[in-house]
Amino acid sequence: MKILVVDNGGQWTHREWRMLRYLNIETEIIPNTTPVEKIHADGLILSGGAPRISTDIPKLGNTADYLEEEIPVLALCVAHQFLAIYFGGKAGPAKVPEYGKTEITITKKDDIFKDIPEKIVVWESHNDEITLLPSCFEPLAHSEYCAFQAIKHKEKPFYGLQFHPEVEDTQFGEKMFKNFADVVKEKI
Repeated sequence: MKILVVDNGGQWTHREWRMLRYLNIETEIIPNTTPVEKIHADGLILSGGAPRISTDIPKLGNTADYLEEEIPVLALCVAHQFLAIYFGGKAGPAKVPEYGKTEITITKKDDIFKDIPEKIVVWESHNDEITLLPSCFEPLAHSEYCAFQAIKHKEKPFYGLQFHPEVEDTQFGEKMFKNFADVVKEKI
């Protein structure tokens, strides 16, 4: 099994790569400008990054092309917001930006949250958020100020997390990566 980490300029992209390495998963970090025909993987993690979803979408490179592939995707932070926009939703400035430790409530125990408690503390770092969820997605978790902390496509193995599971301050982050790897394994 091979899961690639697409670098969207995130400060913690290397942690996503390292988390996969800890789980003994073949991985590498690739730039978001990598042509889709050069991607040979069983799954993708679309990293968070510095681009603002309201002004910097071109900085997300070929992210839209990667969503045309039929492999599992875990989109983090700005990539999570892009996932919603790509499928017809909306994202923009958050009414209350979230930074640091935040409690989220998991409202649907989907594959990504298997064996994880209903309430956990996660690490946030966002000014923008999803403001309208596309109809082909369902919400999986929320926080006090953000309605869409986690989402899943209703038919495709596409997940989005507003928070950063790769950061040590996120409870059960490694378990979320393992759960995503299990989704990927089922699709091989």
